Amino acid sequence: MSRAVTETRLDLSGLTVLTEAATGAYAVTAVLAAMAGGKRVYAFTRPTRHGTPADARQQTLELADSAGVADRIEVLEQITPDILHQTDIVTNSGHLRPLTAALIDKLPREAVIALMFEAWEFRPEDLDMEACLRRGIPIVGVNERHPSVDVFSFLGPLCVKQLHDCGLSAYKNRIAVLCDNDFVGPLRAGLASSGASVDTFDNVQAVYRDEWDAIIVALRPAAEPRIGSPEAIHLAACAPPGAIVVQFWGDMDRTVLSANGLGVWPTAPPGLGHMGILLSEIGPEPVVRLQAGGLRAAECVRRSRTVSTDGFAQIVTETTPTELPPIHTRSSPR
Repeated sequence: MSRAVTETRLDLSGLTVLTEAATGAYAVTAVLAAMAGGKRVYAFTRPTRHGTPADARQQTLELADSAGVADRIEVLEQITPDILHQTDIVTNSGHLRPLTAALIDKLPREAVIALMFEAWEFRPEDLDMEACLRRGIPIVGVNERHPSVDVFSFLGPLCVKQLHDCGLSAYKNRIAVLCDNDFVGPLRAGLASSGASVDTFDNVQAVYRDEWDAIIVALRPAAEPRIGSPEAIHLAACAPPGAIVVQFWGDMDRTVLSANGLGVWPTAPPGLGHMGILLSEIGPEPVVRLQAGGLRAAECVRRSRTVSTDGFAQIVTETTPTELPPIHTRSSPR
C-alpha cells in the first residue's frame, strides 16, 4: 500500500473522502486515502454477503492501525447531510452504490466522484449521471493501464486462476477467448504464457468448430445477456459436449448453455454487469493498485477540474457508456 501511494503520487492532504469500509482486500480503500494524507476519511459500511458491518469495521480499522492512520478514519453505518456537505471525493464503491440524486445533490459543487475503474465501463445503475451533470460534478474513471496502476496486466493471471478453479489447466489446452473489448490482449497473453493454445473472437458467430476445452466469455455487458439462446446453440455446435463456458465478464443465460450440453463456470452467477471473478482472488496487489489509482485520478480532477496531464484520469460523459474501447472492476467488485 505504501508503494502504491508513492508510485501513484497520491496526495489527499486537505481533502475529505467518503468511501467504504469493507472486508478482505477491499478494506484497503479507506486506509489508502488516510495514508495519502486525507484530512478526514469517512468509511460507510452495511451488511453484504461478504460480511457484517462489524466485520468491515474490524478489518478496516485493524489495517488502518497497522498503518498508523486509524485516527483519520471514521466508520459509519449512516451518512448524514453534514458529512456530504464537506466531502471532496466520493468513491463508487460497493457499499455506497447506488449513488443517488439525493446523495449527489448534497455534495459541494467542487466534489468529484471516483468511478474506481475505467470510464468506458460505467454502469448507469451505479449512480445518477443526470444529477452529476446537473450539478457539474465530474465522474472520474481511472486509466487502469497507467504504468503506476497496470491492473490490466493482472487479467491474464486472473483468467488462468478461473480456469484452475473449474478444474482445467491452461497448459496444453485449447481455449477460445470471446472478447469485444480491450481485455483481449491481456487475456490472450496471460493464457498463452501459461501454455494454452489460444484463439480470440470478437463475436459469437465468428467462433468456429474446434476441440475447445474451454470458451472464455469476456463480452461487454448489455441490456440483454450476451450469451442467450442463439449464441448458446452456436457455441454448442462449435465445441465438444461438456466443454466449459467460463464467465469472465458479460452476462450469460446459464440455463440455455446447460440445456445445450455445455458446462458453466462459476457455478454461482455474478451480479449483472459484474465480473465472474474478483481481482482479489489472486491476492491484494491488483486491488491496492486499482484503488490507489482510482483515488489518484479523482484527486487530479478535484484539484484542477481537468483531466490530468499524467494520464491517470478519464472523465465519464453522456456518450461514454455507449462507446466501445478501449475494463474494470469492474469495483469493489466490478
